Amino acid sequence: MAIARLARQAKRSYGFCAKLTAVVILGLSFIVVWSVFASPSTSVTIQRESFDNIGEPVTGNTKVSHPRTQNDNRKKIDEGKLSRDTKDKVKSDLDGRDTKKVNGSDSKSPSNHNHASEKKHGAAKEKNEKHKENKPEVTRKESQGSEESEDEDAEKGNEEEEQEVVDGQEGELKDDEAETEGDLGESDQEPEDRIEPKNTGKKFKRKGPLFDPNAHYSWKLCRARSKYNYIPCIDIESGVARQQGYRHRERSCPRAPPLCLVPLPPSGYKPPVHWPESNSKILYKNVAHPKLDAFIKKHDWLVEVGEFLTFPQNHSELNGGVIHYLESIEEMVPDIEWGKNIHVVLEIGCTYASLGASLLEKNVITLSLGLKDDLVDLAQVALERGFPTLVSPFGNRRLAFPSGVFDAIHCGGCSRSWHSKNGKLLLEMNRILRPGGYFILSSKHDSIEEEEAMSSLTASICWNILAHKTDEVSEVGVKIYQKPESNDIFELRRKNPPLCKENENPDATWYVPMTTCLHTVPTSIEQRGAEWPEEWPKRLETFPEWLSNDKEKLIADTNLWKAIVEKSYLTGIGIDWPSVRNVMDMKAIYGGFAAAVSQQKVWVMNVIPVHAPDTLPIIFERGLVGVYHDWCESFGTYPRSYDLLHADHLFSRLKNRCKEPVAIVVEMDRILRPGGWAIIREKVVIMNPLEEILKSLQWKIQMSYSHGDEGILCAQKTIWRP
Repeated sequence: MAIARLARQAKRSYGFCAKLTAVVILGLSFIVVWSVFASPSTSVTIQRESFDNIGEPVTGNTKVSHPRTQNDNRKKIDEGKLSRDTKDKVKSDLDGRDTKKVNGSDSKSPSNHNHASEKKHGAAKEKNEKHKENKPEVTRKESQGSEESEDEDAEKGNEEEEQEVVDGQEGELKDDEAETEGDLGESDQEPEDRIEPKNTGKKFKRKGPLFDPNAHYSWKLCRARSKYNYIPCIDIESGVARQQGYRHRERSCPRAPPLCLVPLPPSGYKPPVHWPESNSKILYKNVAHPKLDAFIKKHDWLVEVGEFLTFPQNHSELNGGVIHYLESIEEMVPDIEWGKNIHVVLEIGCTYASLGASLLEKNVITLSLGLKDDLVDLAQVALERGFPTLVSPFGNRRLAFPSGVFDAIHCGGCSRSWHSKNGKLLLEMNRILRPGGYFILSSKHDSIEEEEAMSSLTASICWNILAHKTDEVSEVGVKIYQKPESNDIFELRRKNPPLCKENENPDATWYVPMTTCLHTVPTSIEQRGAEWPEEWPKRLETFPEWLSNDKEKLIADTNLWKAIVEKSYLTGIGIDWPSVRNVMDMKAIYGGFAAAVSQQKVWVMNVIPVHAPDTLPIIFERGLVGVYHDWCESFGTYPRSYDLLHADHLFSRLKNRCKEPVAIVVEMDRILRPGGWAIIREKVVIMNPLEEILKSLQWKIQMSYSHGDEGILCAQKTIWRP
């Protein structure tokens, strides 16, 4: 018996060893196969998946790629020395430390734009999968082998204080990296009343600098299906055979941000026609597209003349012209006084492309929402002409605007079924429309079923129909609705759709699904939206009662940027302002920069990062336009859209948010036109490597100046492509 028991134990031991040996062999085989097919991590040239393991640059063993030391009075211009007058202007600009620190405002409690729906998206984004053709090669210039260097970096990083940051929430930063309000060159007078966001994102740690100072970048062109019109978060790159178009039905970004450069149009790109001449003609090759060719042949309001695409005055889709159309609307509803009572308008789609041009003459700023299914690319035409335009899907998620900010919303030639999906599209219009604001719907063909469904829906949300008339000249049927200004009428309506819950934030938009509930109307004078704003231009610098807590900060911010623009930007950094029309402020705060350049012949897209305090309602209240955005993703616009980008301490804000911070610079290169300008104000530790990245993109550094720990850089994009 004992012998038999020993035999069974030996047999079991032998079986276990055999299984263990098989597992080890399979594991080794997997490692061998992975090492063959994966990008080699031990070679001299490293395709980095992230910059998390890079520590602070060390002298001695490491050769830093930046050629200059950080001098307090570093200055440079492209051809010759910076003049004494210019130096004094820029220095006085950077010396505004005491001026910019208002009420000791702090930046440690950002407002919450992000809901739980961002958690899923943020987790998906953090996968470090990249297409090889969409990455620059990052070469480490170190004398030791890459494996040894990685070990050293990791060891150094463990000695440093680590920061845990939630996606959508910034932790406290060290003294040398914190975005304090008193820093030179920064104008973050942020609101004190903020809500701490929930812990909704996946934590990750970043050690060392934002940009690797030892990296060398060699760029490649993107191989996107949409080629020179590539919009990364809208254009499909999956290669699915059954996909007829190349546009997403919803915003859907690549797992890793593209690190490739968008090519120029093959027919040749030229500097755009300057404003205001661009209102009537643009260079056709700059916006050429096969579907646009077919569109031109069917419509006479845009005509190809030589190398130009022209827009005959007062010609449009409408018989009688746009001017007659706008005047007929005022006749139907006299309270609609274009440019006085109505100043900020949202245009759904770009069908009536000349509407924004005609409204601009009446002191109305019209932001056109270029829909993703507009394959004719009329949104790109509008941007080339110099009109505010944003490209965005409009299906199941909220638009990236706060609630109650548009004076009027216009949808001309609309083919959208507003009553479908339980009316969620129209309820989204109700969310962003100002109380007492107007919804103008025009169409040449109305079916009885559509009209009945629309009437039932608008009645259920208490919209008052002010006019329903078919104009004899334009032959267009126009309906004008008005959103209620009080909640009293809600008691008389049927209870479907239901009222939204009190804890639901109507301003939360980023990746937030549309709801089928009805938000109540603000009634107290201390609430935003309870009163109609002042007429333009008083509106720009008149602050209503609900802004009483931030009034001093707004005044200080306005005066600060007015001084900076007048003393530095307009005369001191070499920008050719007559060539500038489309401007973007990448971190706008209160819109002070946009207000300061309002006297120039420009329009400004004010971008509020989703992790920053929510100040976008203030920007709209001032009569300006803007949008929420996460700069870890691509912006919703065509390549070569903007003439000037302004970034005030944007990168220092994104240190612990974006897995690939260099992708933000690539995105700036995508949306800026060749010959366009970028003004960047940052900390010197970020500015120095950033300048080298811009040089690798063949940008021309027009001016670079630092004072203490702060710096300002003005660079111009060239027409270079790899």
